[in-house]
Amino acid sequence: MCYLRILSNKIIYMKNIKFFTLKKAHCVIALCVLLCIATVCATYFTVKATVSPKAVHTIVIDAGHGGKDGGAVGKTTDVTESFLNLQYSLALKAICEEYGFKVVLTRSDMNGLYSPFASNKKRSEMEKRKEIINKAKPDMVVSIHMNSFPNSSTRGAHVFYADGSESGKQLADSVQEILFKNIENSHKTAKVGDYYILNCSQSPSILVECGFLSNPEEELLLQEEEYINKFCYNIFCGMLLYFKMA
Repeated sequence: MCYLRILSNKIIYMKNIKFFTLKKAHCVIALCVLLCIATVCATYFTVKATVSPKAVHTIVIDAGHGGKDGGAVGKTTDVTESFLNLQYSLALKAICEEYGFKVVLTRSDMNGLYSPFASNKKRSEMEKRKEIINKAKPDMVVSIHMNSFPNSSTRGAHVFYADGSESGKQLADSVQEILFKNIENSHKTAKVGDYYILNCSQSPSILVECGFLSNPEEELLLQEEEYINKFCYNIFCGMLLYFKMA
């Protein structure tokens, strides 16, 4: 009986050793798996941080007009300025974001920014644009517009800046220079413009008149998707030129 008890205890003891060894092995394996997962996660987040850098600059893109205020109207197709302003603003936004810029739009659809209860909707709209700009604290403001003139032969892109704004002039000159080199019929030099949007903040601000809806040929050209992307890319190149020189 004593021998059997001793043998039984020895067998139980051996089983406990095996169980402990097996449990220890499982712990080691689990620890290795956790270390592998931690390494993979660390690599992933390191790569993600590298691929998705913090935005270098904040840009406000202002699509002029909207809502009941359609702006200029095409003579051939009846296209509205407010519609084209939005198309160009969205295209410019996509390009800026592709290169890591943070973009704030004053409007992202065809609705107006004015309060429906405002007695002076134009004033209400401009105050809202100013509020958006000041809240964003941007590195620059780019306002997009289309032009119109009684003489239908007049055409070409023109960039405006606020009188007395050195940074605005530098930005306008940079964008106008690139447009002149790459967009046919663009004007050679930027001009001073008395526009509310150019005086909303201390940020360098420009207003880009992309072309004339009163010119039948340019009216059609301004609506072509390929031309829109080309034009906006050149605005962006002008913005980069400004940042390089600033």
